[in-house]
Amino acid sequence: MGKNDFLTPKAIANRIKAKGLQKLRWYCQMCEKQCRDENGFKCHCMSESHQRQMQVFGQNPNRIIDGYSEEFEREFLEHMKRSHRFSRVAATVVYNEYISNRHHIHMNSTEWATLTEFVKYLGRTGKCKVDETPKGWFITYIDRDSETLFKERLKNKRLRADEVEEEKQEREIKRQIERAEQLIPSVSGSSQPNESERVLLKSEDGGKIAFALGSSKPVVKEKRESSKLVFEDGESSNPVKGKGAGGNVGGGVSALDELMREEEKVKERMNRKDYWLCEGIVVKVMSKALAEKGYYKKKGIVIKVIDKYVGEIKMIDSKHVLRVDQEELETVIPHIGGPLRIVNGAYRGSNARLLALDTEKYSAKVQIDKGIYDGRVLQAVEYEDICKAAV
Repeated sequence: MGKNDFLTPKAIANRIKAKGLQKLRWYCQMCEKQCRDENGFKCHCMSESHQRQMQVFGQNPNRIIDGYSEEFEREFLEHMKRSHRFSRVAATVVYNEYISNRHHIHMNSTEWATLTEFVKYLGRTGKCKVDETPKGWFITYIDRDSETLFKERLKNKRLRADEVEEEKQEREIKRQIERAEQLIPSVSGSSQPNESERVLLKSEDGGKIAFALGSSKPVVKEKRESSKLVFEDGESSNPVKGKGAGGNVGGGVSALDELMREEEKVKERMNRKDYWLCEGIVVKVMSKALAEKGYYKKKGIVIKVIDKYVGEIKMIDSKHVLRVDQEELETVIPHIGGPLRIVNGAYRGSNARLLALDTEKYSAKVQIDKGIYDGRVLQAVEYEDICKAAV
């Protein structure tokens, strides 16, 4: 067996020593050779093979450095896409994972002298979202894959189509309400020729007939109040029906009430989904698998929704970003008067304010703040359909 054969103790010891990472300054990128100490690197630089490689480098140094820089950037972003595609992570963590491969392109052979310069370059070119914190530089990979962009376009197209459909429904509801309000005065006018209403009430035995007289003005007032509060209280139309002077008018109000209720049911069927996550709400992590890391029953803000059912949660206390399925999350109820968002049901996506809680029925009374339903009061919304909005 020769002196430097593969199975000699010296050869085995050399392979064991060379297995781990060595110092960056003793690595020659042109020759792709790692030296273990300064003396070894000096001897390598004086070798004939290294001198030949340096002659090749001297002929066109910019092209070689640009080639190494491009390859370093491509492999770094590929690692980001593979390992931290949707996460905000420290740049040093990604770099340490990248250099764990012995045969990676070393940064001292690229145009960037430090990791900070490289991170700033990624931010300037829009390849990563970069932010500087007291704990160092953090980066987030920006996915520009053609398939991902295609899915994003389809998602935006569906959202626009839903918004257009909802606007059409709202316009139709408005037209029906206006048509019903126009019919109510005409019905009440035809039933009061002498500025009064006459309702014939026949007794059960058929022997007597009673006349009930009443003015039309209070009836119109009751009609207006009932149409205004139709969504606030289901019993608001009962006083109108109970007055003997408003037989026809009461029927008109009940028809309007029934029309709105039908529209509510249609909206409920359309907007009731099996997913409820949306950006900008405060949720509570209920995953017991995360209890060891201290995230169980901790609150966070949803900063991104992935495929409708998974959310990126930024914890309020630690500022860490987690990716959690909606099955392991729970909605948070704000304090009385606090802002919230309706995350499911007929008014899905509307911003509102909490007015009261019904702990027996597990429901809440809320008032919508903005949009076409501004000022509308919803009497009983389930806890699961509302969530505290991040301020």
